[in-house]
Amino acid sequence: MAGKVFSGRYTAEADDEVIVFLIGMRVNKWLAIHKWLPVFLAMPAMVQELYTQKDRGFFSLENFFNFRTTLMIQYWRSEEELYAYARAPKHLKAWKNFNRKVRNNPAVGIYHETYKVKDGDHEVIYGNMPLFGLAKAYQHTPVLPSTASAKQRLSKKQEERDVASLK
Repeated sequence: MAGKVFSGRYTAEADDEVIVFLIGMRVNKWLAIHKWLPVFLAMPAMVQELYTQKDRGFFSLENFFNFRTTLMIQYWRSEEELYAYARAPKHLKAWKNFNRKVRNNPAVGIYHETYKVKDGDHEVIYGNMPLFGLAKAYQHTPVLPSTASAKQRLSKKQEERDVASLK
């Protein structure tokens, strides 16, 4: 189901650092479905858990698929909360199952990347879009004359930090 489309230009504001976590898998051998399908099917239960337990620090995610690779972009409040979830029972069970079944089997690959984005060190623009990405995770705000360009959006938080440090 598509969300409400917000006409015009919007940006997203986060009032603290943002943790962006990319995770996914790659099917290396299509015919080895018994190896890669369990890896693929492990994720929905974890995602459901994250959406129903908002106190874990998870905000939202976006999913993408191509011929061989899945990509999930997750937004987290802090790296500590992301790491805590990595040690949570549901995730540990999935990780142990993966290692037991396919760790050294080239039929399926997995990956993740973690990015810590300091407060204000991000810039986003959404034109005629539903809530998406950072705007879905944080504060979705209209673009103003003072935030019309990418350079203005990036420098706005830096200016706020500079003013605050003078006080």
